[in-house]
Amino acid sequence: MAQLDPSVAQALADGRHPDPFAVLGPHDGRIVALVPDAARLWAVAAAGTGSAEIALESVANGVFAGPWPGDAYRLRAEGAAETWDFDDPYRFGPVLGEIDEYLIGEGKHRRLWQALGAHLRQHEGVFGVHFAVWAPSARRVSVVGGFNNWDGRRHQMRRRGQTGVWEIFLPGLDAGEAYKYEILGADGQLQPLKADPLGFGAEHPPQTSSVVRALGGHDWDDAHWMSRRDAAQSVRAPISVYEVHLGSWRRVMDDAGRPLSYVELASELIDYVDDLGFTHIELLPITEHPFDGSWGYQPIGLYAPTIRHGRPEEFAALVDAAHARGIGVILDWVPGHFPSDAHGLARFDGTALYEHADPKEGFHRDWNTLIYNYGRREVSNYLLANALFWLEEYHLDGLRVDAVASMLYRDYSRPEGEWVPNKEGGRENLEAIAFLRAMNAAAYGFAPGIMTVAEESTSFPRVSRPVHEGGLGFGYKWNMGWMNDSLRYMARDPIHRQHHHHEMTFASTYAFSENFVLPISHDEVVHGKGSMLGRMPGSEDERFANLRAFYGFMWAHPGKKLLFMGQEFAQEREWAQAGQLDWHLLEDARHNGVQNLIRDLNSLYRDTPALYLNDCEPGGFAWIEADDAARSIYVFERRAEGQAPVVVVANLTPVERPDTRIGLPDAGVWHEVLNTDSRHYGGENRGNLGLIAAQPVAWQGRANSAEIYLPPLSVVMFMPGTDPEKGAT
Repeated sequence: MAQLDPSVAQALADGRHPDPFAVLGPHDGRIVALVPDAARLWAVAAAGTGSAEIALESVANGVFAGPWPGDAYRLRAEGAAETWDFDDPYRFGPVLGEIDEYLIGEGKHRRLWQALGAHLRQHEGVFGVHFAVWAPSARRVSVVGGFNNWDGRRHQMRRRGQTGVWEIFLPGLDAGEAYKYEILGADGQLQPLKADPLGFGAEHPPQTSSVVRALGGHDWDDAHWMSRRDAAQSVRAPISVYEVHLGSWRRVMDDAGRPLSYVELASELIDYVDDLGFTHIELLPITEHPFDGSWGYQPIGLYAPTIRHGRPEEFAALVDAAHARGIGVILDWVPGHFPSDAHGLARFDGTALYEHADPKEGFHRDWNTLIYNYGRREVSNYLLANALFWLEEYHLDGLRVDAVASMLYRDYSRPEGEWVPNKEGGRENLEAIAFLRAMNAAAYGFAPGIMTVAEESTSFPRVSRPVHEGGLGFGYKWNMGWMNDSLRYMARDPIHRQHHHHEMTFASTYAFSENFVLPISHDEVVHGKGSMLGRMPGSEDERFANLRAFYGFMWAHPGKKLLFMGQEFAQEREWAQAGQLDWHLLEDARHNGVQNLIRDLNSLYRDTPALYLNDCEPGGFAWIEADDAARSIYVFERRAEGQAPVVVVANLTPVERPDTRIGLPDAGVWHEVLNTDSRHYGGENRGNLGLIAAQPVAWQGRANSAEIYLPPLSVVMFMPGTDPEKGAT
């Protein structure tokens, strides 16, 4: 048997051999093993294969070699104070197949998470964990953890051809092991230890290791919801979203103020959302992130639900609990940028791998983060597969894509000379556009019935139109224009509103150019903006009346609805992620009244087809009076084919209008189905005693009309009918 070359042995001992699997393990009747903390080492026959035991010779620091006549074997090591037996990782063959290699190399592995990451499995009859990671410029990659004393020499990985993927199977490991990757860069320098880009779990911050977690640990019971999800999320469905930051929604104050667990949220949050009648919850990013203050918008573990609230299977149970109540779950997803923390994706293999090398393309000035290189097929594949991962593994019903505008434009928030034009000389990020189209096409094809939503603040065309029609392929787009205009208007002293009447009407000119969601999100109640109640002008009672009127206008306006937590009961303080919502405010009748209003608005919206069927179609809306600027009165009709219409009247001044005539589309009795001045909502109970009667008096372009009492700072809604129970105040 040929002797092991001393230089080869030393390279193995130093962790600098270019192909350790070519030497370590069984080769041509010899075993070579690397066990740095062993003083003596033996090869012993695996159970059931014989009784051979052969002492291996130490040929370098931690490197042992010797003849071995059989096949299966284990190693027995003797150290300073103990002896232990273990399976040699280098006796196992590769796990990844040629199809995996091909798809990864082509950037077309739609289920990338099934190939890369850390997977519990049985391989060649032995249970353990298979690790695989992409690091194409690395000279050497090792998986390290407490199981090998964080020693990068111990478990050097096998390089798979030209794909840039490294893998190793470590027998005997189980779920719960913390690990990272030690990477020797192309320049021969060790990189900071890296968390797994496809890690399915992580340690509690501030610790930063990945943790081995099993996928598929939850037994799903949501077949009924999944079968009807398509209808529940279409543009013809009532969609009302409660946006929530899990860490600050509610805390356990008698347990050091800790956030609720996924298990607790599956009961408390879902009960609350169901009671208020929201159809969906949208979670601020729960992908693993190192800094609480980023609210999850600077993620590092894109494939891991944060451990802050529990294990992955417990997060899955939270989603399942929502589905059991008919509530959809949307994840706020961040493919636009990532933080530069040393343990993350930044210069992962010693090169600009996931990001652009040029900071004019690869650095976000606003957030001090790095921008993904969407033009690199493996990076685009990593992100696209991540979208599919959440939809498949956790049954999520949609993705709200953060900061789309920053992805679409190369000059986003950059001065002249600080950005690189595209290949055609323009400002559009063609690679990001291609990625978003591919992601949306794949998501809708991969998981029927899901929805994707773009937070896109510019006038980029056809955001919510199908890819095959030249669109970006999103299902919905946040209506940032409506949000900015309406909040600007509502913040004005009512005496000045007559001069800005158009701020409440302008959105109707483009309301059907996209499939819009009307968002009052977390962004509107942070960074000095105050709460929604805090934005409203006037006396204390007028502030509440303004807020109630705004919500009434919002729920009646075309578009799906989204409201950030706390605003449903008129949170007074600006949102702060370090605490919890001010639940004690519900002891005040006015705050409780706003919550009652939101509950009733959701109920009316869900139960009234005219308010939702044509949310995204121009036939669902018509102005009856859009020009009464002097009195700040707005009158419009919501309608749908074959359905009873709704007439909406808003008086956005603190002046009561007792004899206001409005045009009505039909004759007969009309019921006051909602009045934001109801005492149930904290108002003064001024209204129309539940009914008005249309007269054959032409008015405002309608053949019929009625005189109504219009309370100050209010929205009143009417529907035709004869049921005296329906909506009377």
